[in-house]
Amino acid sequence: MALFRGLFNFFLDDNKLDEKIGMTERQKRLVQNTWAIARKDEVSAGLAIMIALFKQYPEYQKQFKSFKDVPIDELPKNKRFQAHCVSIISTFGKLIELMYDPELMQASLTNVIEKHKTRGQTQEQFENLKQLLISLFPSLFGKQYTPEAQEAWKKMLDLIFSSINEIYKN
Repeated sequence: MALFRGLFNFFLDDNKLDEKIGMTERQKRLVQNTWAIARKDEVSAGLAIMIALFKQYPEYQKQFKSFKDVPIDELPKNKRFQAHCVSIISTFGKLIELMYDPELMQASLTNVIEKHKTRGQTQEQFENLKQLLISLFPSLFGKQYTPEAQEAWKKMLDLIFSSINEIYKN
């Protein structure tokens, strides 16, 4: 009977909704577990995101003075570009870690977005990034990107990008 009660409590807690961020404990873990795949090779994961972004929106590359004139096929070997790619993966990783402290997560996100805003990045560019991430996640996360993980990521991205939209409004 104690084992049954323990399992019941596990599943009950697993489905407990964190009302501050709109995700269950299980959804948080799904996001963390899939993101761990990207964290294993931050350079490759970041390269996949940034190269796809520059291929879809070539004009975005011109906003980076360190590698604005580097041909796209040479970018993967460029150490400044690699460093930026790692920074992107690390930043997302930090936001994911901070899901358990939503106020700190919001403050960290605000710092990052305000820096990008002062550099000229637009709200539309962030929306384009969101759509790109949604299309890349199946290949980035592979078989771990189940329908349940996809739903968890939808909530996570909606949370992050609704905050970005609020920052741009102010």
